[in-house]
Amino acid sequence: MPGIPAFIRRWLPAISIMVTIFAFSSIPSYEMPNFAWADTLIKKGGHMLGYGLLALTYLWSLRAERSEPKGSVVEARYAWLLTVLYACTDEFHQLFVAGRHASLVDIGIDALGAVIALSVWGWFSRRR
Repeated sequence: MPGIPAFIRRWLPAISIMVTIFAFSSIPSYEMPNFAWADTLIKKGGHMLGYGLLALTYLWSLRAERSEPKGSVVEARYAWLLTVLYACTDEFHQLFVAGRHASLVDIGIDALGAVIALSVWGWFSRRR
């Protein structure tokens, strides 16, 4: 992407996922489809997937920014922390959306999704 500063290129994937999460969080609960018993599974799975991807894009961006050795866990810790902080701000945002509410359980699920994604990434990275 010529003409786009390197900093923006590095962080664009994370920003794109953050915008997508924000957009989904802005949908009032009465406009969201309800899939009965599968509703919880689908929504919570979406939380884990979305925040897992966010953690991985944070990791990618942080590794491009820092000069730590490639196998360092420092970036993974920061990626997890940034993901949890974004999850907290997203839950706060939902306080202002009709029919939505903030949930510590959702933050926990988001954090778990980030841990799983970063752990799987770390496992595959060590196997190479």
